[in-house]
Amino acid sequence: MPLAGLLLDLLEGLCVSAEIFALTLLFALPLGLVVAFGRMSRWWALRQVSRVFVSVMRGTPLMLQLFFFYFGPYYIFGIPLKPSYRFAACIIAFSLNYSAYFAEIYRAGIESIPAGQHEAAKMLGFTRPQTFFRIVLPQVVKRILPPVTNEVITLVKDTSLAFTLSVMEMFTVAKMAASAHTTMLPFVVAGAFYYVFNYLVAWGMERIEKMLSYYR
Repeated sequence: MPLAGLLLDLLEGLCVSAEIFALTLLFALPLGLVVAFGRMSRWWALRQVSRVFVSVMRGTPLMLQLFFFYFGPYYIFGIPLKPSYRFAACIIAFSLNYSAYFAEIYRAGIESIPAGQHEAAKMLGFTRPQTFFRIVLPQVVKRILPPVTNEVITLVKDTSLAFTLSVMEMFTVAKMAASAHTTMLPFVVAGAFYYVFNYLVAWGMERIEKMLSYYR
């Protein structure tokens, strides 16, 4: 099979994988913070809802969630499935799944801040939002960056699960090319692309971590 054609096809698939990656982070990072606040809420009902959400999202396979969000509207509500909905269902499933993981990372980071800092801020006249955004959040970001980096790296590899919905991301393209030409070459090239993608993400996150290490 022509290597140039394979590379072009895989690059197109890589663009779709990168789009899934970027959109998942765009929605999952802020949603995870909302869920984390729910987990720490004073309202019992909100805490329980957030707790169940996290438990379900982390306790069931992402592949199963992809199937649920794609086929669910048809089997539950009778809404006809459209091919264009495949990508949207993929982003919904990825975003909700990763928001649960990010929520627990955020919660651990926020709860690791000593209570004395909140009391000191209150004595200085800071409101609760001011305390969080000016005192707590900068420290939390530094503390949670390593575990967030791990999840982001995992996300790069998990984008390959979009093949279950026939989304034309890189793994789907590689699988089709390998089947059509009966060769492992597409998987080898796709693996190299995934490695480079992950390396660049890890390098970027490491640079951010170094930028935030201003006490060293």
